[in-house]
Amino acid sequence: MKSVVGIHRIDSGEILYEGRNITSIKLKDLNALRREIGMLFQGSALFDSMSVLENVKFPLDMFTEMTEEEKIERAKFCLERVELSHALDLSPAEISGGMQKRAAIARAIVLNPKYLFCDEPNSGLDPKTSLLIDQLIQDITHEFNITTIVNTHDMNSVMEIGENIVFISKGEKAWQGTKDEIFDTGCEPLEEFIFASNLYKEIKKAHKFFQDKESSTKQK
Repeated sequence: MKSVVGIHRIDSGEILYEGRNITSIKLKDLNALRREIGMLFQGSALFDSMSVLENVKFPLDMFTEMTEEEKIERAKFCLERVELSHALDLSPAEISGGMQKRAAIARAIVLNPKYLFCDEPNSGLDPKTSLLIDQLIQDITHEFNITTIVNTHDMNSVMEIGENIVFISKGEKAWQGTKDEIFDTGCEPLEEFIFASNLYKEIKKAHKFFQDKESSTKQK
């Protein structure tokens, strides 16, 4: 994912954004493209020496020529959107893990990106907070018309917010489809991954039961 957003250079191949190959463009053009990309890192990656507001404002300092007043206004808007208006002057160490993740989301969208990449957004969070982060990512994706890519091992997230799901096994795309199709894929590595949990085995049984019932009703 760091390669896809241009942080790590790849040894071969191409990475294309609307026909632009980021592996060969000039640094100036790459920086312009990065304005269209938001990144939510697994560990939030907030700067300890900066306040929450300063962290969110940082991409504006790096990539825009906005006035200081405009940057502060934009950063405050994004923090309000993730319900952190009360934490502007706090440091990352003074807020919870879930709040840090929300601050990182605010920073990721502060440039109003076309693309948002989320690397294990629920890592280290309790189940309740994980659901809140999933919902926030989903809401922001639709509200700001962003193309969002989420890298996750959390099947709850996949089933909660996944629209177009890609399963990667041993570095290769092994399956692609929707969450409605995921219970009967015929992809052995995927099914081993999903149904390692007894809970999902029961969900699969229930899914098949309702499919059979719907099919029987249609036949009648």
